Amino acid sequence: MPDLDDAFAGAVAVPFWLDDPDAPEPQPALTGTGEADLVVVGGGFTGLWTALLAKERDPARDVVLLEGRTIGWAASGRNGGFCSASLTHGLGNGMAHFPDELVTLERLGNENLDEIEQTVGKYGIDCAFERTGEVSVATQPWQVDELAEGADELRRFGHDAELFDRDQMRAEVDSPTYLAGVWHRDGTAMLNPARLAWGLRDACLRLGVRIHEHSRVRGVHSVGGRLRVDTSRGALTTDAVALGTGVFTPLLRRLRHFLLPVYDYAIVTEPLTDAQLSSVGWHNRQGLADSGNQFHYYRLTSDNRILWGGYDAIYHFGNRVRTSLQQRSATFERLAMHFYQTFPQLSRVGFTHTWGGVIDTCSRFCAFFGTAHAGRLAYAAGFTGLGVGATRFAANVMLDQLSGAETERTRLQLVRSKPVPFPPEPLRYGVVQLTRWSLARADNRQGRRNVWLRALDKFGVGFDS
Repeated sequence: MPDLDDAFAGAVAVPFWLDDPDAPEPQPALTGTGEADLVVVGGGFTGLWTALLAKERDPARDVVLLEGRTIGWAASGRNGGFCSASLTHGLGNGMAHFPDELVTLERLGNENLDEIEQTVGKYGIDCAFERTGEVSVATQPWQVDELAEGADELRRFGHDAELFDRDQMRAEVDSPTYLAGVWHRDGTAMLNPARLAWGLRDACLRLGVRIHEHSRVRGVHSVGGRLRVDTSRGALTTDAVALGTGVFTPLLRRLRHFLLPVYDYAIVTEPLTDAQLSSVGWHNRQGLADSGNQFHYYRLTSDNRILWGGYDAIYHFGNRVRTSLQQRSATFERLAMHFYQTFPQLSRVGFTHTWGGVIDTCSRFCAFFGTAHAGRLAYAAGFTGLGVGATRFAANVMLDQLSGAETERTRLQLVRSKPVPFPPEPLRYGVVQLTRWSLARADNRQGRRNVWLRALDKFGVGFDS
């Protein structure tokens, strides 16, 4: 095990994706008063897709997007860059919550991923889009049978899933910790999330969307049958509002009961040499994730660094969201130790970036939807770490809802139902800590879930990043 001080000696406390000299200059803040047909609040993936799709549906529609800081600075620019077709955080979670419509949800999710790929091509978005799929690996004996069952389930729903034994897995990507793997070939693309956000921003501007950054929305109010959106230095009167603000202080009080801000962390290595990459294999460049309750996700970047994240999912009492919480040395050291245990052949590789980001977690692990202000406002939130792809689907849902039209999307139980709300503090913090302890204990007891976890399973409630 290398000295961790040396491993992080050259690291900067900045998200790797956002540390890019080609990052665009921000659009000017909103000042004064004005009008719009549609105001989109939030400049992450949810808001960007909503603005873009609104203009594609109706080029004459006057669309304004308001962002409190800069485009893609929060969860959209801090994630691992896994763009999944799943709208339900995987088949297992979908089966637990929406068994009667899972065939439809899988089809819609696959179509959504195809359409993301088409949009990247249509607008020439340089985001290193690679449809390489994802490999789930077993690192403990109890996970091997679960992976095999998961592969069978994927095939039952028409997915291309290949099961690897130990030797086959190590021939694909070489780690002494691997016991088996499943390559889900068609369900995930790798991409650079910040460049996707900036590419969507540019596409919106080309279609005529007005974007104002550094324009934090302070409130939304009904005024004479329309809505007024107030910022610190301006205001807009509009016919409709779409909220895509994630876990940040909700403009609708009701959302506070359903959202839990969970901090997730990642580190990135320096670029691997040809010899270092050859020692690992990984010629097919898939995303990888191990199969514990506390899991890691990892992937290659376009310049052959390894992004390594996950494991810790940290909730702070009182739903705290602070810039200071984006760095956590204990987690970075833990991630580094796990990285070197997984790839001992890379013991000379150091890390260049460390960061954290906050995830809008909900108890059912996948997005929920709703309207307010007599249907003039729509919202989507609760993506729980799988929003890179699902946000585009959510944007279409919100636009359908604002139009008042009944569609295949708006008829879904996924759209019409809500997750179980989280309890208030201090019970909320206690429940989260008990759940985290129980998940870690299950990983150390061959996956056996205690009474608390079994009770949560029964009621379809969980905690995850």
